[in-house]
Amino acid sequence: MALEVRRTAEGLQLDLTGEWGMREFATIAAQLAALDLTASPRVRIVTRQLTSLELSAAWALRRFLARARAAGVTVSFDGAPPGQLRLLDEMLKDEAAAGAADAPAAPPEGEEEPEVRALATIGRYTVGGVRDMLDGLAFLGRVFVTALTNLTSLKRLRPISVARHLYDTGITAVPIVALIAFLISVIIAYMSAQQLRGLGVDIYVVDLVTIGVLRELGVLLTAVIVAGRSGSAFAAELGSMKLNEEVDALIATGVDPFEALVVPRVFALTLALPLLTIIADLIGLTGGALLCRYLLDMPLTQYVNRVNESISPTTFWVGVIKAPVFALLIALAGCYRGMQVRSSARELGRLVTVAVVQAIFFVILADALFAVLFMEMNI
Repeated sequence: MALEVRRTAEGLQLDLTGEWGMREFATIAAQLAALDLTASPRVRIVTRQLTSLELSAAWALRRFLARARAAGVTVSFDGAPPGQLRLLDEMLKDEAAAGAADAPAAPPEGEEEPEVRALATIGRYTVGGVRDMLDGLAFLGRVFVTALTNLTSLKRLRPISVARHLYDTGITAVPIVALIAFLISVIIAYMSAQQLRGLGVDIYVVDLVTIGVLRELGVLLTAVIVAGRSGSAFAAELGSMKLNEEVDALIATGVDPFEALVVPRVFALTLALPLLTIIADLIGLTGGALLCRYLLDMPLTQYVNRVNESISPTTFWVGVIKAPVFALLIALAGCYRGMQVRSSARELGRLVTVAVVQAIFFVILADALFAVLFMEMNI
């Protein structure tokens, strides 16, 4: 029995059970066609017991929904509608858009008044920005709901996929992160030594290097590198899968693309960036020690003692706490723009660029907000 019908006080409840595929299509279509909607103002569809949904059965369900709404019946789902229905709606929408291409063209834009063109441009960008913000919030909400659901089951968490992305985003990024951290710490130590040596307070070079690397530069530069490296990779990978219709194939076979593609990447990067930050901190302090030893003739023991005196108990944790937030922003920006790819390789390149720029912007914005927050908390 693929369909269980219940009469409730609010109307009709349909429990979809078992497998809905090509072999069950005739039975499903007959059961849906036999439903009497005249005495049911509301229909609630429950999909918790549905094990699989193929496009053929989804098409029968879509025809039933159209018949119900045409009869004035309010239809709702217990949770999010199946992804196969969204895929069918997008396919039909694309066909309708292609059919509308033969419609008469609008008057040329050049014939409009300059004021009208300016207002139209402002309105177009405003509507586009608001729509993009709403889509981003919807994407964020779906990612968090899927992540919370996956935490209840080790199988749905996909540890193998998380481990692979952890290797790609973390282990393979260690050399470039270590090199950048070393060079930046050497640059800071060299510039501050040039200024402080004339004042006779070159010991404070250690303070500048230690506090600058642990609080700000270690995590910030690591996040920028990861944004350009892993954020672009996420957008390119998911965008290529969208162009090759691999994401649509997952939806057609009943697999949630957010569970299989997005959430493992978010989990992996959230684990990888704090580890990379710790490595960057260690390498940065090592670079400062080397420059102080050979430029200022400062013994290593004196450098270590000054490091312990210059940092407070929260200095290290201020930088590490920022890392998961930065990782979340980078992963969400890359995955969101990758899932937006639709039509062409040019669109893929544009959205990969947008993903990297937005990831870096959000990281710097979050770092500024953290700076204000920690200042208000006297940390």
